[in-house]
Amino acid sequence: MPPRFAHPDPASDEGGWWSQMDREEQRLRASGFLIRDKALNEMVSGIACRLAGAHCPDLRVYLVRTPLFNAMMAPNGMMQIWSGLLLRMTNEAQLAAVIGHEMGHYLERHSIDRIRSAKTATAVGHYLGLALGAVRSSNAGHFANAADIALIAGFLSYGRDQEREADRIGLNLMTQAGYAPLEASRVWEQMLEEVRADPMEGEDFWRASILFATHPPARERRETLAELAGSAGGRTGEAEYRAALAAQRPAFVSDELKRRKFLQTRVLFERLLKAVPDDGEIQYALGEAFRMRDGVGDAQSALDAYRKAQAMRGSPPELYRSMGLLERQRGQHAEARASFARYLELKPGASDAELVRRYMASE
Repeated sequence: MPPRFAHPDPASDEGGWWSQMDREEQRLRASGFLIRDKALNEMVSGIACRLAGAHCPDLRVYLVRTPLFNAMMAPNGMMQIWSGLLLRMTNEAQLAAVIGHEMGHYLERHSIDRIRSAKTATAVGHYLGLALGAVRSSNAGHFANAADIALIAGFLSYGRDQEREADRIGLNLMTQAGYAPLEASRVWEQMLEEVRADPMEGEDFWRASILFATHPPARERRETLAELAGSAGGRTGEAEYRAALAAQRPAFVSDELKRRKFLQTRVLFERLLKAVPDDGEIQYALGEAFRMRDGVGDAQSALDAYRKAQAMRGSPPELYRSMGLLERQRGQHAEARASFARYLELKPGASDAELVRRYMASE
């Protein structure tokens, strides 16, 4: 592990970059998109510190609510992890793989090399303001326009050798921290599953992710990481990860649905259900994805998903409201009244309770 980095001379170019990063970090701390859940922050920061070792005191981890799959680490030790990434991980080891990769870039000072290659101070300032403070204008999946994404991607376009180096370092950090290294290749496999679901949505997925915007050789990395991991075992931390994510996951799932990327979302939800087959919350969300798409046959697929969710643990009261809406739409009046009544029984103080009562009266 390299020694901890000294703060650069404030009068130097690097010192000026640090000052700008510090200002962006102050803005991030005040952002309404910052996730302040104590249990979740402690879990993620704990993983990051176990990977960082002696560099842990220099590391500040910020969880940001935006549904894109992203993580980034600034040269001054500020790390952002976005909720779209957290939703897609199924255990602690997978999150450790992504954090370890970012730590690899940090330890080898790759981002400093990229900043030094900038042609002008204005370009550096623009990059730092966008990449580090992008969430100030973030909403459900739209944090920057195409030109902004292109600029960020250009600055973060590490060479293939740098990416391989970060992968190798990240895998070593995972192994040293006791995490199962094979989970690193599974992260890439999961992302490829979403990309393969639909060619056009797949292209959007890569472009919309800072982590993947430079189109890295994903299949090569998946295979190389699996080869390097070999048969080594280690901690995965599935139950612990699900427990730490539980309070925030409904909001993350809602944001994912608002992306309106049905094929990617379906692959994600079906993968999560494969990991935990009795997950009523995700089974309900799968039904919502069908209902929101509203294509041929989607209403029936949604109802089928809702009915499965009824028998599962953790299904939310909103399940019955959604069932009632579809049954009402299909002219199944008695069924709709029963579903709405069950929703109000489970959630009598719902903000839309009066509207639902009007629906019942009209049936």
